[in-house]
Amino acid sequence: MRLRLPCLPALAGMVLTLFAGLAAAADMPLRSLATGDAAKGWEAVGRLDLGGEGFCTGALIAPDLVLTAAHCLFDKLSGAPVPLAAMEFRAGWRNGRAEAYRKLSRAIVHPAYDFGDDPTMARVAHDLALLQLDRPIRQPGLAPFATAGKPRKGDEVGVVSYALGRSEAPSLQEVCQVLAGRPGVVLMSCDVDFGASGAPVFRVEDGVPRIVSVVSAKAEMSSRKVALGTALGDTLDLLRARLASGEGVIGDTAPPLHRFGQGGARAGGGAKFVRP
Repeated sequence: MRLRLPCLPALAGMVLTLFAGLAAAADMPLRSLATGDAAKGWEAVGRLDLGGEGFCTGALIAPDLVLTAAHCLFDKLSGAPVPLAAMEFRAGWRNGRAEAYRKLSRAIVHPAYDFGDDPTMARVAHDLALLQLDRPIRQPGLAPFATAGKPRKGDEVGVVSYALGRSEAPSLQEVCQVLAGRPGVVLMSCDVDFGASGAPVFRVEDGVPRIVSVVSAKAEMSSRKVALGTALGDTLDLLRARLASGEGVIGDTAPPLHRFGQGGARAGGGAKFVRP
């Protein structure tokens, strides 16, 4: 059965403009991390289960903090916040078991983020969330990842994600390319699909993988796939500060965040742009 994906015109034209004239170098294919040996070093990436309503991908950046996409915290149909009590982070999930299971105690999204119709490039730039776990994860092999600044056009990056058709083990795309950037947004040639929302985008520095972006959306032009990521930098600093101060924090009973419907299919520009 083919999935019918909504076309979102506010971004379709921008993606076409950004993509014009760009040619990616050879990307590496996805590689399953279904065995212990293959997954070694990547166990701090996990599947974020959304209370039986799907899943996203997230990654530890501190023993008690998971980095993911803001839109993962909202019901995809109603736009209402997903209760934190219904969500679970499964670190290193492979073939029916995880290295660690944790519930969530608090979460924070960018104060300018709205889950709604007609996403804009600015909204993608704010599509970032921090999740605080109910208990820290302190286990050998589950060291949190470091973060780094926004990658530049031409940089090689990699992605570890769960997604449609590969939900039971993560997959690594070791090399894909940064095609272009806009304030807070990174356009990449990486292979992402539904469920990859929130997946960490890595750049390897001195042999150490550092998270430089989080997958927010995918786009398609003809048969060419591209991914949009949210850059970290000042946005991550803001989220850390707000979580520490308690300002705007989502707890077990979510505050009345803006509620929007997601809307239906729309025509637009020759590109398909969706939240994966």
